[in-house]
Amino acid sequence: MPVSFNPSLFPVLYSDIIERINTVDPIKYSDTRNYINGNVSYLSPYISRGVISTKLILDNILTRGYNPKQIEKFIQELAWRDYWQQVWLHKGETINSDLKNKQHPITNTLIPKAISEAETGIVAIDNAIKEFYDTGYLHNHVRMYIASICSNVAKSHWKYPAKWMYYYLLDADWASNSLSWQWVAGTNSNKKYVANQENINKYCLTKQQHTFLDIAYEDFNTLQVPKVLKPTTEVVLKTSLPIANSIFLDSNLPTCIYNFYNLDPLWKKDIQVNRVLLLEPSVFEKYPISQKTLNFILSLAKENIPNIQVYIGEFTNLVNTYGINNDIFYKEHPLNKAYKGKEEPRDWMFKVNGYYPSFFSFWKKCKKELLS
Repeated sequence: MPVSFNPSLFPVLYSDIIERINTVDPIKYSDTRNYINGNVSYLSPYISRGVISTKLILDNILTRGYNPKQIEKFIQELAWRDYWQQVWLHKGETINSDLKNKQHPITNTLIPKAISEAETGIVAIDNAIKEFYDTGYLHNHVRMYIASICSNVAKSHWKYPAKWMYYYLLDADWASNSLSWQWVAGTNSNKKYVANQENINKYCLTKQQHTFLDIAYEDFNTLQVPKVLKPTTEVVLKTSLPIANSIFLDSNLPTCIYNFYNLDPLWKKDIQVNRVLLLEPSVFEKYPISQKTLNFILSLAKENIPNIQVYIGEFTNLVNTYGINNDIFYKEHPLNKAYKGKEEPRDWMFKVNGYYPSFFSFWKKCKKELLS
């Protein structure tokens, strides 16, 4: 697999990212987002990496004069990301297993070989997976199609295929990814999500027939695992972190800790601090990412955060090795539990927080705040 990323699709300069926000059309997004060629924002990798926040995007859109009622669908989609993060924040490790309901039935805990090798025979899916390997991006509708094929047609348990998808995504966000897979598999929702060939043809602009999904929706209840999906495989999901090099920390300055989920170039921009991108092997062993994604975050850090240094190791090792005695600053995140210092909040779109059992119970509160 190629390990570079496409700079034309996902530029890394902060000025280019802001320009992308400035050109988002939330009305066209609402009307076309479900189509493979829809007017989507391509902002998700920057949100997931903490380069920008959902709040920054919302503020930008509202400043441009859009009526919240007119663009509710766009705002709602942003709110999904905050919602998944709130679930992770309050449920912690439990999101790594079936959250509400046991997935049933399951026949394996791997991934269909036809998915990982893009050989399902469904043209739209196979082409999307090949492009995914090349770009690190998948349209949200296609993500649901793939999750449904794995979990509800091949009857693979959701977790391993979800880790496969997370591995290659430039916008890898374990909360959004794993909980969306659980929503599709019925472990975090009241029913499973399935899509037939007619649905795929509509939104992926194809006309394919005679596939294992070319059936009526009621036929999913009796659908046996198609022959093409029966072979399963274990794929290599391993992060090759850079070789650890020594860094220099000024003992007279505070230290700001950046990581995979926080690459905010505006964070404490105007004060003099040590800036460290902390890449903890334990995190990437548990949640591995591809070389392409790793290169993407290193480029984002290098291009946008002056004087940032990369440290490969655990937080405690960083503190002990360099004798950091002054203030340590970091942003709140579920993976930062071992950090010590001054924790600062992330920028949420709304003041609504806590665990809500459904997105729409969460959104109801958000909408009230939005329209107040």
